[in-house]
Amino acid sequence: MRIDDEVLAVLSAAQTEGCNVILTGQLGRKLYDRTNKVLEAAGGKWNRKARAHVFAADASDRMDQIILSGTVEVPKDEFNFFPSPPAVVARLLELADIEPGMVVMEPSAGRGAIALAAAAAGATVDCCELMQENHAHLLAQPGLRAVTRQDFLTVPPEPFYDRVVMNPPFMKQADIKHVTHAHKFLKPGGLLVAVMAAGVTFRTDARTKSFQALVADRGGHIEPLPENSFKASGTGVNTVIAVIPS
Repeated sequence: MRIDDEVLAVLSAAQTEGCNVILTGQLGRKLYDRTNKVLEAAGGKWNRKARAHVFAADASDRMDQIILSGTVEVPKDEFNFFPSPPAVVARLLELADIEPGMVVMEPSAGRGAIALAAAAAGATVDCCELMQENHAHLLAQPGLRAVTRQDFLTVPPEPFYDRVVMNPPFMKQADIKHVTHAHKFLKPGGLLVAVMAAGVTFRTDARTKSFQALVADRGGHIEPLPENSFKASGTGVNTVIAVIPS
């Protein structure tokens, strides 16, 4: 079930309190009906007493799923791991403009689709990956200098890298947290290139606005990826690529 941008904007502005989703602002009848249809399809039921759509469990994760994908869908696993398809990797590397001899990092590297492509371009590549299975896979790959098993957000930043190229987790705006942290690892003149959820272009919360200001202040830009770019990885999440100089 695809969700139009007007309804997505309503849902992104909604408040979640435990199991409740509370719509804000004045909605016209047609827009409310479309929004209500989405919430009901996702498992929410209107409760007149609560003046909210009530879900069987905490509503925040469910709302994030809807906003990120533009559909009513369920994430694949607890780590929100969706491998980067070849076409996405190619565009990331094109924007990163990696040259032989550069030092590159891929945080939350998954199975190394981006890292291995960067190594093939002649870069020295370090990775960080938390999932045990993926970490073991990376250790077996030739061409990677360092492979750390750690939650990337706990790694102290050092401005060491020419490039950071990444496809971070998206749930609960984790992409903004990861990209903002990763930007601190760039040396002067460096560049970060990251896949992100399309919500960074239209959500209006404080975290998103702060991230948009970072992109603008650094002279960066955000470009949309084609619809269904991650279909082969098992999700219809709407995605963009953020390019942020140091």
